[in-house]
Amino acid sequence: MNKYELCVVVSAKVEDDERAAIVDKCKGYIEKFGGTVTNVDDWGKKKLAYDIQHMSEGFYYFIQFDADVTAPAQLESNMRIMENVIRFLCVKQEA
Repeated sequence: MNKYELCVVVSAKVEDDERAAIVDKCKGYIEKFGGTVTNVDDWGKKKLAYDIQHMSEGFYYFIQFDADVTAPAQLESNMRIMENVIRFLCVKQEA
C-alpha cells in the first residue's frame, strides 16, 4: 500500500450539504478501489490563481489515503466526470 494525497477544488457556488456530499463521494470512490482514508483537511474557501469556468474562488479539500498502485488512475477517471469538482490532483506521498 502506498500513501497518496488527493486535492479537490469544489465550486464555490454549491451549498454546504452538497459540498459535504461531494467529499463523501470522493471518499467512497477511494474505498471502492481498495483504499482507506486516513485524514481529510478542509481548507475552506480560497481565491483561485486564475478564473476557472468564470469562478474566482473554490473550496479546497485535501484527502490523505492508503491504496494500491492502480487506485489513483481509477479514482481520477471517476473524478473527471464529477460536475462540481473544478480541479483535482492526486499525488503519491514520500515515506
